[in-house]
Amino acid sequence: MFGYRTISMLLSAAMLTACAATPQRNCARGEQRVVSDLVYFGTAKASGAVTQQEWDDFLRVEVTPRFAQGFTVWTANGQWRAADGSILREASYVLSVIHPDDDVSDTSIDIIRAHYRARFAQESTLRVRHAACASFQESEVD
Repeated sequence: MFGYRTISMLLSAAMLTACAATPQRNCARGEQRVVSDLVYFGTAKASGAVTQQEWDDFLRVEVTPRFAQGFTVWTANGQWRAADGSILREASYVLSVIHPDDDVSDTSIDIIRAHYRARFAQESTLRVRHAACASFQESEVD
C-alpha cells in the first residue's frame, strides 16, 4: 500500500501538472472570458455553528459590496482533515461567483475568505477557481 508521504507527493505532482498545462480556451461569439470561483465555508465553531442570520449578515456586509453584480450560495455538507489530523464533518456554505479575471476581483475573494476565517474562527476555507466563458443575456422589456 502507499504511505501517506507517497500519496501526498503524487497528489502534489498531479496538481502542479494540472496548473502548468491549463490550455487557453477560446470563447464562442457572444461570450466573454471570466473566472468561476467556488468558495467553501465550514460552519462549525467553538460556540456552536454559524447561524443563518450570521451567514446572511456576512453576505450583506462582506460579499454583496464586493460582488454586487451577483453571486449564488447554497448549503452543503462536507468533510475535511484538520491540521491536527482529525476528520471533521460539518454543514457548509458554498459561494459561487462569476467575475472578470482581474486583480480587484481576485483580491476581493481573498478578503472575503480572510474575513470569514477571522469572524467565525475558522482554520481554513477552500477556493476552487476555474477559467470559463460566459454570456449574459438580459431580457427585453416590451
